[in-house]
Amino acid sequence: MSNANVFTLDGKVAAVIGAGSGIGEAVAIGAARQGAAVVCLDSNEAAAHTVARKVDGNATAAVVDIRRGLDVNAALDAIVRDRGRLDIVICTPSINVRKPILQYSEDEFDRVVAVNLKGSFNVLQAAGRIMTAQRSGSIVVFSSIRSQVVEPGQSVYAMTKAGIVQLVRVAAAEFGPHGVRVNAVGPGVVETPLTTPIKANREWYDAYANKSVFKRWATAEEMVGPTLFLASEAASYVTGTILFADGGWTATDGRFTPPGM
Repeated sequence: MSNANVFTLDGKVAAVIGAGSGIGEAVAIGAARQGAAVVCLDSNEAAAHTVARKVDGNATAAVVDIRRGLDVNAALDAIVRDRGRLDIVICTPSINVRKPILQYSEDEFDRVVAVNLKGSFNVLQAAGRIMTAQRSGSIVVFSSIRSQVVEPGQSVYAMTKAGIVQLVRVAAAEFGPHGVRVNAVGPGVVETPLTTPIKANREWYDAYANKSVFKRWATAEEMVGPTLFLASEAASYVTGTILFADGGWTATDGRFTPPGM
């Protein structure tokens, strides 16, 4: 492949899980614009179909619950039957319950782990089964800055996001000999429907904005480039890693600028 078209997704079949809103929606639209045939998957079937209608090109949609391994297998198998192959799988969904450890209920723990960690495992397993058999493919799952840095109330969320990084590394080691790459994206704070409660609290919103060297939050669209880079042949020798798209959050260790700087 020449350098001129190394970022293209022409001829690729891409499944975007979580495509019904936020980052997943932006990535689905972006992948189609780069030439991929996109399948929008989401737990909200109506939202998935709405996004599919927005997507340029031959997009379809279906419902999937990543907490259920059989559902994920069925959804990805259906894509292979319909499209003949599956080149890219991108998994964006996660949930968070912000509470101190001593206040966490068992049900809340189970809900966060089921989506973030078990769901990511289910996707890696289902996509890996298909792609290792066809001996090609790229899987991109979403971790977070919370895999590295934490704050009070983020115990279970941070645990799952750190776990995703290790899942990616092991999957990359296991799938790599079969021509399959596995990577993660680590966003900072991103303006999506799920972060609306934080945006509504000005002090909280500004505190997060000031942790970025750009002094602002990211848009969902700003996650498209890093994600599609990992999915594309531009990253043909990149696997088992996490790409932080966090506005410098994890690169800087404080907000104080010394005098004279």
